[in-house]
Amino acid sequence: MKLSAQNTDRRIIDVHQHYVSPDYLALLGRKHLGGGPQWKDYTPARNLADMDKAGIATSMISPTAPSVWFGDVEESRKAAREVNEYGAKMASDYKGRFGLFTSLPVPDVDGSLKELEYGFDTLKAEGVAMLTSYDNKWLGDKAFAPLFDELNRRKAVVYTHPLAIACCTNLIQGVQSQIAEYPADTTRAILSLIASGAVTRCPDIKFIFSHAGGTLVSIAGRFLGPAGNGDNITKPAEPNSRLAQLRGFYYDTAQSTNPVLMQSLKMLVGASQIVYGSDFPFANPAAQVTGLESSGLSPAERRGIYRENAAKLLPAHRSA
Repeated sequence: MKLSAQNTDRRIIDVHQHYVSPDYLALLGRKHLGGGPQWKDYTPARNLADMDKAGIATSMISPTAPSVWFGDVEESRKAAREVNEYGAKMASDYKGRFGLFTSLPVPDVDGSLKELEYGFDTLKAEGVAMLTSYDNKWLGDKAFAPLFDELNRRKAVVYTHPLAIACCTNLIQGVQSQIAEYPADTTRAILSLIASGAVTRCPDIKFIFSHAGGTLVSIAGRFLGPAGNGDNITKPAEPNSRLAQLRGFYYDTAQSTNPVLMQSLKMLVGASQIVYGSDFPFANPAAQVTGLESSGLSPAERRGIYRENAAKLLPAHRSA
């Protein structure tokens, strides 16, 4: 299956697409987590049809929250292996169209190290997919240090996806937890990695944060202090400063393609750090493109976001 002629000029690399295997969907059902109507009749072919409409050449796939951790070590290890092998088969069956971010049974660090090795060395995954927090521990927590040390050794891409933590679900009647809590937990993960020193200790990990970094732009002044004021934000950041560390991360556009957020994020971290994310099947990939086209970005900036910035992270797809 190939892109339609009118979309071949974009050749987008999408870093934020979700998938399910039949076994994983059944597991969600047994946990009374459903999976939502988005997964009804899901197939890779349906996925490709939506990709083609948006001009997406390649999608990096990963499960969405709750990923594979359900509190039981053996069950989660088994779920991670099954969903990763299904994703690797998608990548093999549709060469060049899908790439795998391998799932890990975090917070089981020993199991995660084993699955990381299998994902990279056997399945040829191009990065790992992690949630922003696990059991009220965010990614910078020292409990995860052995895992991040190995990811740093491998110079890995780490794509992160948020969740609504247990304390903060269904707080406001009529407002889905994902609306406020997903962005908040992404920001907590970013602050955790920086405040804990994990970013300094593991400088070779390439982090991707979903949904334009969540609430990051709105709390930047509080977190950065004077470095975030109007005079300093346009200057190069001081080495290893908080601003420099924020500018070393990547941020996807999923459900964030509006001029208010895109212009603010560009001002904070630079257009070179923004990568396209569609959030399929929970958002329409073509609509995300339409939003970017009207977000006040230059053609060169859009080219970077659609493909060039992600291609630097994912060398296997530079020429796809």
